[in-house]
Amino acid sequence: MTGSGAPVVDGLQCGPYDREVFRQLRAGGVACATATVAFWEDAVETMDALAAWHDLLAANADLVVPVRTAADIDRARAEGRTGILLGAQNASPLQGRLGFVRHFHAMGLRVMQLTYNNTNEFGGSCYETTDPGLTRFGHEVVREMNTVGMLVDLSHSGDRTRREAIEHSARPVALTHANPRSLYDHPRNADDATLKALAARDGVVGLATYRSICGRYAGGLADWCTMVARTVDLVGVRHVAIGTDLSPKAGPAEFAWMRKGRWTRGEQRGADLGSPSAAPDDTHEWLADASGLARVTDGLRATGFSADEAAAVVGGNWLRLYADVLTADAGS
Repeated sequence: MTGSGAPVVDGLQCGPYDREVFRQLRAGGVACATATVAFWEDAVETMDALAAWHDLLAANADLVVPVRTAADIDRARAEGRTGILLGAQNASPLQGRLGFVRHFHAMGLRVMQLTYNNTNEFGGSCYETTDPGLTRFGHEVVREMNTVGMLVDLSHSGDRTRREAIEHSARPVALTHANPRSLYDHPRNADDATLKALAARDGVVGLATYRSICGRYAGGLADWCTMVARTVDLVGVRHVAIGTDLSPKAGPAEFAWMRKGRWTRGEQRGADLGSPSAAPDDTHEWLADASGLARVTDGLRATGFSADEAAAVVGGNWLRLYADVLTADAGS
C-alpha cells in the first residue's frame, strides 16, 4: 500500500494481463486500473476482447473486481481487491452505429477515446497535420456517452477536437494519459488552453509515465513528481491524477498492433518520434510494474504536497470523476 494508505487509481494501462499482473496491482495498492480492450478493433473483435476479459476477471475474482460504477471500486477496496475498469482507446468498435454505445456500455465498457492515432468519423487525431474538430457524429456519440454513463477520453485527439468535446459534453471528460505540452512539447500532450478548459468543466488529466511524452520528467520518481507539481500549478490539484500508460507484458506483436493496426505497412513508432530525450529513462527504477505505484504518495509528499493533496492526485480525483460519470446502468 501507499505510505499514507491512500487508494491508488491508474486511469490508463494497456497490454496482456494475467494473474501475475493482478498481483502487481495489489502490491501497488491500486484500488482501480483502467485496462484497454481495443485500439483498432471493430465491433466483433471488441466483443471478443470483452468476453475474454470477463473470463479473466472471473478466474481471478479473489484479486480483482469488474467495475461498472464507482460503487464497485468501493467494494473492491473494502474487500482488498483491485477494481478493473474496461476502456477502449478508439471509437472504432462503434462501426458507424450510435446505438452501439449503449450496447458496449451494457457489456461493461466504461471509458472510450473518440480518436486514436488517426483522424476518424468522430474527430481529429493529435498526429494529423489538420484537425477538423468534433464531427456531427462525434457530437452525437459524446451525447450518448453522457446519457449512458461512459467516460469520454480525449488523450489522443487533436487540440480542436479536444476543446470542442470538452465544451459539448454535459459531463466532465478526461485526458486519461497525457501531459502538459508546455512542460514537454509533444503532439500527444495537451496545450495549456485545453487543460484549463478541462479543469473549468471539472475534468481530470491523468499524467503519463511513458518516457516519450515525459521528456526530462522521466528521469525518476522525483522528476515525475515535479511534473505533477507543475501541472497542479497550471490547473489545480483537483484536476490532476495518474494515467501511467503502462503496458504490462506487452511485446513486439502488441506494440506493432498498437502503432500500426491494419492501416499501414510502414514503420510506426507510436509516441517515439525519434527526438532525443532530455534525460535518461529511469522510470523502470521505480515503475518496472504496477507495484511501483505504492511509492507515488511518498514521492509527492517529498515534493511538497500535503497528505490530502497527495491523496487527491494518487486516486481521489479519479474516484470523484467516476462517481460523477459512471452512473447506474441507465443506458443498458
